[in-house]
Amino acid sequence: EQQKLAAQVKSLMEKTTEVVDVDWMVEADQPGLQIDVDREKAMRLGIAPAQVVQTVQALLQGQVAGTLHNPSLFREEPILIKASLADQASMDQILGFPIVGAGGNSTTLGDLVQVRHEVREKPIFRKNQKRVVYVVADMAGQLESPFYAMSDMSDSLKAFKLPTGYTLTEAYSGQPDDESQFTVKWDGEWQITYDVFRDLGIAFLVAIIIIYMLIVAWFQNFTVPVVMLAAIPLSLIGIVFGHWMMGAYFSATSMIGFIALAGVMVRNSLLLIDFIDIRLQDGIPLKQAIIEAGAVRTTPILLTAGAVVLGAVIILFDPIFQGLAISLMGGTITSTFLTLLVVPLIYFRMKRGKTPNPSTGVSASSTIDAHPNES
Repeated sequence: EQQKLAAQVKSLMEKTTEVVDVDWMVEADQPGLQIDVDREKAMRLGIAPAQVVQTVQALLQGQVAGTLHNPSLFREEPILIKASLADQASMDQILGFPIVGAGGNSTTLGDLVQVRHEVREKPIFRKNQKRVVYVVADMAGQLESPFYAMSDMSDSLKAFKLPTGYTLTEAYSGQPDDESQFTVKWDGEWQITYDVFRDLGIAFLVAIIIIYMLIVAWFQNFTVPVVMLAAIPLSLIGIVFGHWMMGAYFSATSMIGFIALAGVMVRNSLLLIDFIDIRLQDGIPLKQAIIEAGAVRTTPILLTAGAVVLGAVIILFDPIFQGLAISLMGGTITSTFLTLLVVPLIYFRMKRGKTPNPSTGVSASSTIDAHPNES
């Protein structure tokens, strides 16, 4: 039944667009010959059944009769006796080979054995100790990712004919736990893609947490790091647009580029906010401090972005690292310009009404608390 279900999956793959080279690991029926020794008849003739087996093996596979000692050779050569290829071509010729018993009586193999035609046993494939039937295929065409083909075939799996009392489920990651029911496990390139992006996603999350902790430790504030981290999702705009312009797919190297940009973009935000805080400590109004930060810090920010973009040009047309170059270039360009606008605006909205009064050095709310009788 497992093979019957695999045949339906194979037929579905053959009908799915852009799925090519469909095959499965189920061998076709291979004819074979089973030779059974008539033990009773062989013993009456004084011939041991083992002698019959050895004779058949010697005719078909050969038997070592001795060793050839040749001084010109570095090792001994076995002397192998076997039937010629012409004699092996027909089973009738094999069965006509004479065999001599212990008493000197002679007969043929055909009188001592029975030959049955049968289908040879097929190999059984297992993965993680679970019996499986592999159905394999490749993707070709405009959409090379297997996810699209999997989505197209997923709905059709519900229409499969199953034995009574059985169900069919899909597994996208990990092996199925229950072998009493049928499961279609999507594997191969999809599994590799899933594992890579899962691990990269975890690495990206860890990097964000570490960056957040470092910024909190420096600024002694839990909300300022959120403003700085706002520049990271802005890079996705340029990354998506860059892949669309280049006609490239978002690959694992693209994800690596996105993770690498996190540090660069946070650095740009850090340059702006740190300068704003310095000017606020000097008694400059918030709006004026933000304007001066943009005027002073724009040049180093642009130089940093330009260095990243120029460094990524050399791998832009590499077939493996093209995604990394597109992410670095597109994400840096877009995020840099948006950072100079969005981050100061967000910081202005957050700090407005909370900044110290330039003349007194204390906030407006603190002034009211200190002098409650003054209007």
